[in-house]
Amino acid sequence: MKVGIFGTGAYGLSLTSILMDNSIEVTMWTKFEEEKNLLNQTRKNEKLLPNFTLDSSVTITTSVEECAKNKDLLIIAIPLIFIHDLCQELKKFIRGEEKICIASKGIEQNTLLFAHEIITKYIDTSNIAVLSGPSFAKDIILKKPIGLTLATNSVEIKKIIQDVFVTDYIKIDDINDIIGTEICGAVKNVMAIASGILAGLGVSDSTKAMFLTKSLKDIQMIIDEFGGNIETSFSYAGIGDLILTCNSEGSRNYTFGKLLGKSAKKEEIDTYLKNTTVEGYYTLHAVYELFRKNNLCIPMIDILYNIVNENESPKKILECLCSNS
Repeated sequence: MKVGIFGTGAYGLSLTSILMDNSIEVTMWTKFEEEKNLLNQTRKNEKLLPNFTLDSSVTITTSVEECAKNKDLLIIAIPLIFIHDLCQELKKFIRGEEKICIASKGIEQNTLLFAHEIITKYIDTSNIAVLSGPSFAKDIILKKPIGLTLATNSVEIKKIIQDVFVTDYIKIDDINDIIGTEICGAVKNVMAIASGILAGLGVSDSTKAMFLTKSLKDIQMIIDEFGGNIETSFSYAGIGDLILTCNSEGSRNYTFGKLLGKSAKKEEIDTYLKNTTVEGYYTLHAVYELFRKNNLCIPMIDILYNIVNENESPKKILECLCSNS
């Protein structure tokens, strides 16, 4: 079995660690020559995953063609803002009906498209899957028990992903709700910012539980609005990822929100955004515009948008929670 992974960030590397355990032949793609040279020379990225070493059999390349050619499965594990450019290049080397698994989360800024919509815009394949769930990269490489949700309508790609990813520490449940799974993955990153704000404000555990319950209801409403299955909210990709991302210092979105909640200096916040990929920060803008476009009112999203962009008081989150509207 041959797999091409687009993305050599922490998550791409951690997914590769699973494939290594299953003796899968892996080619990894990075856009940056410097990153390719580092990984080829050291087989490590000390900054991202200091305790992980790539097997010598893993190929690192900056060639999209080399990563895509003659592969049984292609995995997209790059920040969503780069998927558009990747697909424009990738389509030049597609034979037809490629099997593509999405491990990226979010909504594209200018088009307001989800990842699977961006990919199918450029690549003619029905073999699309989304792999999502509560899974920090550091936990994957340490082989901690982890549950993931696989969303696809393709029996063929479902079998391949189960074959290459299931181990004694990785459990995968499969569903056919791609849009619902993508909504969970995108919106939970936004909700994690709000959860971080509450932590920065020093609220009680009871209030945090109140927030999680409200967030889950909001996610169900959004899934229903976009034609997904609200049962997806109870999957690993739904409530599982929501609990993890909204309660952990390991979440960059949560940490960003905590800075806002404790009224950190603007310089500190700007530095964090500059040096860290906070996907929820970018997704918030897209979600806000997408909901406006579809006349969908989610008060928590509106208030969070105003806190992040209009210097609204972080305490407005508490007012929203206690509102009966």
